[in-house]
Amino acid sequence: MNKRFLTILIAIIGVIGFALYINIMMVDGEDKAGQDVAASPMVTFSIVLLIASIVITVLASLMGVLKNPAALKKALLGVLSLGVVILIAYLIADSNAVVDANAKEIAAAGSSVSKMTSTGIWGSLFLLVVGGAFFIFDLLKGLIK
Repeated sequence: MNKRFLTILIAIIGVIGFALYINIMMVDGEDKAGQDVAASPMVTFSIVLLIASIVITVLASLMGVLKNPAALKKALLGVLSLGVVILIAYLIADSNAVVDANAKEIAAAGSSVSKMTSTGIWGSLFLLVVGGAFFIFDLLKGLIK
């Protein structure tokens, strides 16, 4: 894209955001209904920007990967590796009850929510260990050089 076009687009988004912020600041702090009405356009604008940035990022990534077959191979290998980690985490996960910090039950034992929660915890732990191992390996490799 043209750098000038991007600069203008960013300026327009900034001005809209600033105007919506001023709109919120003009409402009396005690008027809760007025605050809700004033904040709603800002929330909608933020959601639209989030969705647009996700779509643009995914499309740009796909275009870059499709133009470079070597990158496509690496991306597929990464997705496959992540799938293996999630599969192992799912197989290890239990379906005990999920409780919050106040010992209030969030998901009953044996439910799919508790199984998926446990899968997410195990998957995160596996990725943390693998990432930590690569970090230490790279650190040691740098110290040896």
